[in-house]
Amino acid sequence: MAVFLSVLSTFLVGLILAIAPWTSLWDANYLLNPYPVLRAVLLSAFTRGTVSGLGLVNIVLALHEARQHFVTDGDGA
Repeated sequence: MAVFLSVLSTFLVGLILAIAPWTSLWDANYLLNPYPVLRAVLLSAFTRGTVSGLGLVNIVLALHEARQHFVTDGDGA
């Protein structure tokens, strides 16, 4: 059960990280209004792409863990 929850949480975090930077919630971060430089960095395509890339890495990691723990190999082991 612990492995399943680990895979599920890794996958969901990856999904959120991959999608969130491209939504309107990322743009409407009102806490950053007093800091225009930090806001500009967070709204840059480089930062959004980096966060999305980390999300994709999490998704690949979750799929690898799922395959490693849930799929039995052909040896019968």
